Amino acid sequence: MNITQDIKYIGVNDHEVDLFEGQYDVPNGMAYNSYAIIDEKIAIMDTVDARFGEEWLKNIENALGGRTPDYLVVQHMEPDHSANITTFAKAYPSARIVSSAKAFVMMKNFFGTDFPDRQIVVGEGTTLSLGKHELIFVTAPMVHWPEVIVTYDSTDKVLFSADGFGKFGALDADEDWACEARRYYIGIVGKYGAQVQALLKKAASLDIQIICPLHGPVLTENLGYYLNLYNIWSSYGVESEGIVIAYTSVYGNTKKAVMRLADLLRENGCPKVTVNDLARCDMAEAVEDAFRYGKLVLATTTYNGEIFPFMREFIHHLTERNFQNRTVAFIENGSWAPMATKAMKGLLEKSKDLTFAEATVRIVSALNSESEAQLTALASELCKEYK
Repeated sequence: MNITQDIKYIGVNDHEVDLFEGQYDVPNGMAYNSYAIIDEKIAIMDTVDARFGEEWLKNIENALGGRTPDYLVVQHMEPDHSANITTFAKAYPSARIVSSAKAFVMMKNFFGTDFPDRQIVVGEGTTLSLGKHELIFVTAPMVHWPEVIVTYDSTDKVLFSADGFGKFGALDADEDWACEARRYYIGIVGKYGAQVQALLKKAASLDIQIICPLHGPVLTENLGYYLNLYNIWSSYGVESEGIVIAYTSVYGNTKKAVMRLADLLRENGCPKVTVNDLARCDMAEAVEDAFRYGKLVLATTTYNGEIFPFMREFIHHLTERNFQNRTVAFIENGSWAPMATKAMKGLLEKSKDLTFAEATVRIVSALNSESEAQLTALASELCKEYK
């Protein structure tokens, strides 16, 4: 696949993987992207997952038509992108390896060598000429590892964005970009919003016409759409109007309250109501929803004097990703000593700029007229701007 006249795609699709990074469900597989910039000198941009080394080397051979690479640029040291560095080094013994100083330290840790005789260490603003193509390196620490660099080809105006602007799914998957890119971003990069904002500010000074990420499709049109979504996600802004209800239920009574609230929210004009059963849904999808919408209702039972384990796990996923700038409401259930609201608020203490709903729903075993009235009051409060 030709990206430009001189840039070719040499990555691979993985339809064998079931869990990316051992935790994210990827029913449509993954793409591990690599690129060849062919000029007077040839640069290969990153490697691929260990299981696809042979296929990747064949892709390089086919793309270069008998020529050999001069450089391997390593932007990111996660093994899904760096696993074949030694494979490449053996196949092309004259090629130099270009990366950040921190990346070479990681290479020594991963492979037992940092290729001392072949290193080219780059940092912020370092350039590398391939002939007519001039590569400019930009540091991107903690997006989402400390060694990350991204690369701008000033000739073709291409940004090689490392894990930025990536998504779940192989390249032959027919699916909406935003849905799987959002789940990917929130799950993997979400904690590092400040660092992504810093990188976006650097990118704003560049004339970018094409974005080549390490996962997902090459982005060539309407780049403002993708940049805007990344700005929203990394600033923890609200992407879509709506309310998410995340719940756990043991014997069904909390679920009944949740479903009743969902109906009341719709009756009150809420544009979107999303309900997630935390014991059964994809946890990453539920986390994605909490960051996408502006309001979140947490509903759970008191359990061993605290809260149900799936709810604790869910809130932990939120707080470790810097959940903030949201309205949060609570529904608690308990047969003798409801304690869930207090426990959930305690877990959210380190989250910034949360607004807690005034109306709180307390269920003692099952819904009654009092808790029904509390649900009505909560729905009215959450939907007041939709009326």
